[in-house]
Parts: sequence; structure tokens; C-alpha cells
Amino acid sequence: MTLDPFEHYFAVLNNEKKPNFIKAELNELLQKTKELLKECCLCMHRCKIDRFSAKGFCNVDLKPRIFGAFLHYGEESILVPSATIFFSGCTMRCVYCQNAPESIFPELGKEYSIKRITDWILEKSLEGCKNVNFVGGEPTPYLYNILQVLALCKKRKIAVPVVWNSNSFYSANIHPILEDIVDLFLLDFRYFNDSCASTLSAVKNYVKAAKANILHADKLAQQCKASLLIRILVLPSHLECCTIPMLKWIAENCKSYAVNLMDQYWPAYKAKEFKGIDRPLSMEEYNKAKAAAEKFGVNLV
Repeated sequence: MTLDPFEHYFAVLNNEKKPNFIKAELNELLQKTKELLKECCLCMHRCKIDRFSAKGFCNVDLKPRIFGAFLHYGEESILVPSATIFFSGCTMRCVYCQNAPESIFPELGKEYSIKRITDWILEKSLEGCKNVNFVGGEPTPYLYNILQVLALCKKRKIAVPVVWNSNSFYSANIHPILEDIVDLFLLDFRYFNDSCASTLSAVKNYVKAAKANILHADKLAQQCKASLLIRILVLPSHLECCTIPMLKWIAENCKSYAVNLMDQYWPAYKAKEFKGIDRPLSMEEYNKAKAAAEKFGVNLV
């Protein structure tokens, strides 16, 4: 039996609870993040460089760079309208990224001040957004900046739920920070085979990291401290190695979650150079993935 995956999120939307960051000691979280940045281990690359003077795999410095910010109506129905902030730079190099190259290369984003981001969130909250949605690229390299934004939001009494929209390749080092600020974890589950992850996204040990982060979010959801929505983009030619075993693992290991099984894959960016994903997803493949989800009893949205 699946527990209500959105109990916390809806409680915040209905003003039965305050967003987690409003209750958090943000100055302490900023200090913790600052210490992690001195030998950066925010993501699973664990570059161990001082991000105050150098750049790691993500190539992100400590100035927020954004390539898009708007009220998003294309997300899941429970999220829209979502005040979505697309940070430039990522901890993965997905050859099929639909937001590339802006999502991958930080220098292609525009530099924003903390005040400008906060002003924008206030503007969108007055327009009726249901949340602020930190995505990219990937929000993980920008955690320090996100905390700065939330601290200013708290000071200005801007109380909107926080969505952590991630590729799930972040380090457990940031779990204590995220659980104090995130109301809904919107987590991609990309692969269930590390060889696929290495070839298509230039990451090692992806499966272990994604499992750990999904289980952490699921535990918080079971305790009604946050909510969890897992996204699976069904990749052509990767049903047996990735999609189907991912669905089975979720059904067997998670209790308070929902899955969006996404059918919108198309060969963007450099995908044409990689056999198997150099074509759109077929309806037959998607139906096979959906049938597997139904067979395992996965809670689909």
C-alpha cells in the first residue's frame, strides 16, 4: 500500500503547515554549506576543491547564473503554476539533454543577484504560483545561493513551498540541509545500469546515489516532513536495463511516492551520435514500460 505521497506538500499549500525553510535555522545551514564548499562534496563527483576559489566538474562559481525563469504550466498538475528557476551548469552531461547547451555550461546563463531572484519569487507568488521550483541544469551546485535566497525570502515573509528538482546525483552530505528546506522532492531516476549512466551522462556510481537520495526523500515523505515525486524519462532501447528494473525497485522499496512515467523523449543535443537513443521513443516501448509499472503496482501520476 502506498502512503499519500503529497500529504506534506498539500498541507503547506492549504496553509496547514509552513514551508520548511520558514522554520529552519538558515544561518546555520549556510555555514554548514560553506564548510562543504571548502572541499566541495555537494554532489557525488566529490571534487574536493575549494569552490570559493576554483570550479569543479560542474564549472559553477558562487554567482547565481540562470538561463530561464518563468511560471511553468507544463509540469505535473499538482505543481502548476510553478515558479521555475533554471540554473546554468550541471553535475551530469546527458547527451540527450533537452535544455542543452544552456543547462550544461554556466557561462551561458545570466548572472542574477540574490535580491533579484527574491524579487522575482515575490512577483510570481503574487501571481499565484504554487511553489518555487529550483532546477537547471541542476540546483545542487547552487545550494549556497539557494539558501541565501530563502533567507531573504524568510526575512521578507515570502512563504512558498520549495521544490527540489534534481537529477538525483547529489551527495548524502547535503541531506540534513535539504530536509530543512525542501517541501517536495522532484527527483529524476535516470538509470538502473551504471554503464548506461557513464556512457550517456558521464557519471560513475549513479545508481547507488539515486537510490540513496530517493530512499531519503521517501523516508521524509513517510514522516510527512516532505513529499516525493519521482520522474522516469523512458529512454528508447533502455527498458530492460533501466526503466523496468527501476520501476520494480521503486515498488519494492518506496512507500510514500508517486511516479511520473514520461514519454516525451526525443533525440536532443548530441543524442543522434549514440545508437539506440538516436530516435524518438516508440509508443510500443512506452506502453511496455507502463504495463510493467502497473504489473509492479507502481503509484503513477
